[in-house]
Amino acid sequence: MNIPSERTVYRIMEEIGISHPPRRKPKGITKADREARKSDDLLKRDFHAEEPLTKCVTDITEIKASDGKLYVSAVFDCFDSSVVGLAMDTNMKAPLCVQTLENTFNAYPGIRGAIIHSDRGSQYTSQLYRNAVRQYGIQQSMNSAGGRCHDNARCESMWARMKSELLYDRYDTEKMTTDELRTIIWRYFISYWNNRRICSANGGLPPMVKRQQYYDSLKEAA
Repeated sequence: MNIPSERTVYRIMEEIGISHPPRRKPKGITKADREARKSDDLLKRDFHAEEPLTKCVTDITEIKASDGKLYVSAVFDCFDSSVVGLAMDTNMKAPLCVQTLENTFNAYPGIRGAIIHSDRGSQYTSQLYRNAVRQYGIQQSMNSAGGRCHDNARCESMWARMKSELLYDRYDTEKMTTDELRTIIWRYFISYWNNRRICSANGGLPPMVKRQQYYDSLKEAA
């Protein structure tokens, strides 16, 4: 059975009139600390990875709720676009990013040695975050000096797709609590995105299916 590509699905949706472009443009919410020490840009906009857990990108997005704002922090694997780490909180301070790293490492200890790329926001230049980076043996990478949104475009694309597919025209998030949002976002990424959502960059395969095929090929070659 051939799985149609994501592009084909979108084309058919457009032809029958059930798709629409995102109404909102993604907007970065992290603010750079001009005085803080920065890390080198190790990716240089090359978001392609030949193996899992070698190159990752991380970012934060915000969603308005009835009782405040929910901030979602994730680590995406460049190999297959999977979410390998996820954390949510009602503030966007450095502990949220540290929790994301901890959740990533607990789920995927093999992340040690990987590059994790972010923008130059104060959360990522904080000493708390840098300590966590060293603790988990991660190589920290950041947008280049004077970098633009394209330096971390992979994350911006992920957030835009999540909001378009899950939230816009389906839920009025400002009538939902942050706890309710946590539940549907967690299910979306961990259950749907990772295991069922087709991805054109993966040849039409969900992220975890591509990942399993990679590990199966290693076993066959051994």
